[in-house]
Amino acid sequence: MSDQDQYQRELDVIEEVKDKGPAGKFLGYAKISGPGWLQGAITLGGGSLAGALYLGVVSGNDLLWVQPLAMICGIIMLSAIAYVTLSTEQRPLQLINRHLHPLLGWSWLIATIMANIVWTMPQFSLGTAAIQQNLGMLGGDGGQWTIIAILFAIGLYVNYLYQAGGGGAKLFDRIIKCMVGLIVLSFMAVVIALFSSGSISLGSILGGFIPDLSLLGSSSST
Repeated sequence: MSDQDQYQRELDVIEEVKDKGPAGKFLGYAKISGPGWLQGAITLGGGSLAGALYLGVVSGNDLLWVQPLAMICGIIMLSAIAYVTLSTEQRPLQLINRHLHPLLGWSWLIATIMANIVWTMPQFSLGTAAIQQNLGMLGGDGGQWTIIAILFAIGLYVNYLYQAGGGGAKLFDRIIKCMVGLIVLSFMAVVIALFSSGSISLGSILGGFIPDLSLLGSSSST
């Protein structure tokens, strides 16, 4: 399918759901969305889990405001990159190197790689723990390396499917959408269960969204 055909197909979907309700519009827009789901999947992994647990242990609910702040920063950054890329139809690295300075461009690239390493490495640990502890398979150090190799191979294959385009890219998008949907539903189920059992206080949670910069240098009393 050419880019023009893809563009027309997406326009047809938008026109089709224009007069539908919120649920119909959501399903229609979800059908033609893509990279956003991948970005969502990246931020819903072992790195997020470890970071959130650490902040919770150190400060309780008092640093909840950091999460929406990080989301806003991420939205601004991704919006800027998307605007530049879509406006110029060139890769951001090339534009930065050409119009600003190569040092800035390569520094941005290295920082991006380092950030992805921070986000990606915990996935292997989380996947290994899930297989060894939950499924009771491939125990020991040898089994750990086997699991990592399998996960790495799966990741490479999925990346190949996405880069190849066509049916592989569609399959990849569907898998990502299902995974992100399951994760979000799981989070919602946990929150509902905790509220139902009285394990968490709504007032304490809402109070955590009020920024308290003094906590950046010391832990909370909670």
